[in-house]
Amino acid sequence: MSTPAQPAPVVPASALADTVLHRLVRVYPGAADPERAVQAAAYMKDVAPFLGIPTPRRRELSRTVLAGTDRPDETDLTAIALRCWELPEREYQYFAADLLRRHAARCSAGFLPVLRHLVSTVPWWDTVDLLAAHVAGPLVAAEPELRTAMDGWIEDDSVWIARTALLHQLRYKERTDTGRLFGYCLLRAEHPDFFIRKAIGWSLREYAKTDPDAVRDFVGGARDRLSPLSVREALRNIG
Repeated sequence: MSTPAQPAPVVPASALADTVLHRLVRVYPGAADPERAVQAAAYMKDVAPFLGIPTPRRRELSRTVLAGTDRPDETDLTAIALRCWELPEREYQYFAADLLRRHAARCSAGFLPVLRHLVSTVPWWDTVDLLAAHVAGPLVAAEPELRTAMDGWIEDDSVWIARTALLHQLRYKERTDTGRLFGYCLLRAEHPDFFIRKAIGWSLREYAKTDPDAVRDFVGGARDRLSPLSVREALRNIG
């Protein structure tokens, strides 16, 4: 199912976003490493250019950027994320994704269109997986009506939107909606894309830490529909 193309969300006014972006574009480039940038871009299949800042150093710089600022609300988070996604280098998107992860509880159901834009714009596993587990997941847990939105996302033609639906329950453990988990896996079981097949296996493997028998039984009954990759990933730790 293909969802009609949606216009990019409007970047709201935010004094905090103005401050953060002003600092960010001054601080991050000072730590750029051109050689490491080339290596990082190649590793990520050239989805975006990089500054070449190692993760520990980037997070240290992020603390400098945020020092003394107020706690962001949903409007601030929306503005910061959308503005970071407009910048070319990937580290800016990492900054926004980390900030959203930290403050996901401050977002409401109204943030979902923004999240969809982030997942589907310059998409690759490095941002999508974090947003799925640490932003979409908490959003849906806090706003149960969003489960129906995930029901739409799992059928989307976009690999990354569907992958987000598959992975949004990764951290739910005992709170996992197994009907949706197993149903989503079956719905996309025959999808040819590696990232969907891998996500099916990953979502099942993660839930197997909570209920290995349920996953073993599900895979046993669906083995003729699941790809070998999905089966292998699902059963990796439980045999």
